[in-house]
Amino acid sequence: MAKRKEKATGSSLFETYYASLYQARWERLKASLLTERNPVAFSEDLTQPYYLDEASILGAKLLDVQSGDSVLDMCAAPGGKTLVLASALQGTGHLVSNDRSANRRLRLKQVLASHLAENLQNNITVTSHDASRWSLYEQQVYDRILLDAPCSSERHVLSDGKALSEWTCARPKHLAIQQFAMLASALEAVKVGGYILYSTCSINPNENEMIIEKLHAKRAGRFSLPPITLQYGEELKYGSIILPDTGQGRGPLYVCLIRRII
Repeated sequence: MAKRKEKATGSSLFETYYASLYQARWERLKASLLTERNPVAFSEDLTQPYYLDEASILGAKLLDVQSGDSVLDMCAAPGGKTLVLASALQGTGHLVSNDRSANRRLRLKQVLASHLAENLQNNITVTSHDASRWSLYEQQVYDRILLDAPCSSERHVLSDGKALSEWTCARPKHLAIQQFAMLASALEAVKVGGYILYSTCSINPNENEMIIEKLHAKRAGRFSLPPITLQYGEELKYGSIILPDTGQGRGPLYVCLIRRII
């Protein structure tokens, strides 16, 4: 009787998948992903500092929010990047901080309440919508949109035995479908001349550059990609990425700035 072939474990599938993407760099990158992060304090106009990865602060600031802007944070929880956006608005304009998860939304409200003075909270609305369907209800409303999309979050997966054991190659494929739907929706919701910052904490090109490439294929001529300078970032064909093996422990963070032109 033939011996039954054993099913590959999630950890072995994960290892094979990312080793094929990063080749000789993978072992060094993996080691840096497993190293504990050193969060920094963001305290600009806050009642108390909020600690997060410095890459997230650098990324959110690339949206260059201006006083009086109408701003949407499509996937806002736990709230660190929303605090960066709120501090830029200084109580002016309007900030919609959205998250579909009730638990994450509760955490978002707690972060806003405990870190922002009342005058900086008055222009913020917390919502619970499906980001991928946003454009069905609002079109050409926002000057700036931050889409920090749900992603593979490999740093978390590597440090969580259960998540690693359950990992399959289908996960990034499924996430990429969601990410593109959210970005396509954001392109309709932003005003002509407005900006979207697409970001993830994934190291997977299929969730980063390939999403922008798909936007070029599906929405050709409707947007441009303004040049950006991201400290500690590595320039890519589309956007830039901070990886912890070269970013002195910061990241991962992928960002791409998009300007709607039609």
